[in-house]
Amino acid sequence: MTRAMKVMIVDDEQDMRQSVSQWLALSGFETDTFATAEEALRMLRPDYPGVVITDIKMPGMDGMALLKRLLGMDSSLPVIMITGHGDVPMAVEAMRLGAFDFLEKPFNPERMTDLAKRAVQARRVSLDNRALRQELSDGTAIMKKLVGASPVMERLREDILDLGQADGHVLIDGETGTGKTLVAHALHAVGPRAGKRFVSVSCAAYEEAALLARLFDPDGEESALPLIEEARGGTLCLEDIEALSQAAQARLLTHINEQSAPADTRIIAICNQHAPDRTLQDVLRPDLYYRLAALKVTLPPLRARGEDILALFNRYAEGYAEEYGCEAPEIGAQEAAQLMQAPWPGNVRQLINVAERAVLQSRRGAGSIASLLMDDGEEAAGAPAMTVEGKPLKEYVEAFERMLIDNTMRRHKGSIVAVMEELSLPRRTLNEKMAKYGLQRSDYT
Repeated sequence: MTRAMKVMIVDDEQDMRQSVSQWLALSGFETDTFATAEEALRMLRPDYPGVVITDIKMPGMDGMALLKRLLGMDSSLPVIMITGHGDVPMAVEAMRLGAFDFLEKPFNPERMTDLAKRAVQARRVSLDNRALRQELSDGTAIMKKLVGASPVMERLREDILDLGQADGHVLIDGETGTGKTLVAHALHAVGPRAGKRFVSVSCAAYEEAALLARLFDPDGEESALPLIEEARGGTLCLEDIEALSQAAQARLLTHINEQSAPADTRIIAICNQHAPDRTLQDVLRPDLYYRLAALKVTLPPLRARGEDILALFNRYAEGYAEEYGCEAPEIGAQEAAQLMQAPWPGNVRQLINVAERAVLQSRRGAGSIASLLMDDGEEAAGAPAMTVEGKPLKEYVEAFERMLIDNTMRRHKGSIVAVMEELSLPRRTLNEKMAKYGLQRSDYT
């Protein structure tokens, strides 16, 4: 669902506060008004999810002093200054200090609304980026993104925790859409380099000369550091490692061989695609391959993850249902089996697309999982052919049972009594099944 657009209005004139507040409220904003800068500062926190509109001339602490305090507290907070006639030089100085923009009285209310909308959008991007950086530096948070109770995912999480503590270079391989970039971030976040820089570059995004310059020598630009230096002490993630030319491979190998032990910079190489008849060993020179593959992680394809398929589908469907303001589609036994039997050539990325489209079509009361999978199969016609291995009936039954209990617990927000009644299960049986499938009541309350 759409996040509220919040605006804090600071002005010592009551009529101005009220008129600005009323106009913005009619435009869909949530407003808070304050007569003094001191009152506003007492209420504002560094992660305030909105923007500030303040008059420049006020008794006590004026708008310029407030601007400095606000930007000292949170440098990315958009602050819009209201100026009187003749105060434009002061407004220009405010812009130099970091104000988002200014409005000169008398101003057009529609311009104020447009300016506030742009400022709110900038604030959202800033807070989202801040949250992402924080999340990617938090090993616990990022490990929670590696969802799944299947044995292969349990093993993957254990491997990440083990390899994250090691200091050697890592090679990550696996089919498209399996989450290799997420695993690279996780390896960095759970290890001793977590507080250092994580620098990522796609080797397929540059021509050979440009890539060499970007990695080792940025064309003599004094202000730019080569990525090798920018990542010093931390991690350099080389995506699409298979795209490296022979010259670039030789230069990278020289750098690796020149590093001290332990390495100044840990390299995590990600292979995103190679031809079906060629392995990564065929693409990379042997000496570089063995240096990078000293520690190797191969991600499991989605079709090998059993009941994780249904758990992931439910998770993403619920997320999209919340975003679109509707109910998540209920999955029956036949559709659950179709999800588990699908080859998923696009893996988790493809499943996310199917989950979103399932939510959109269920809003209209039309469509089916089978039709979505068929459409996706046609779109992925260029992908290599996949053979779907049969699964024992027991695996289908257990996956559907887990999904059913999970859905019911979510719907009843963790009420054990309500779940017992709906599923006609005794308390002890429900407890045993929840323990078996790794479901905890605290996740739903």
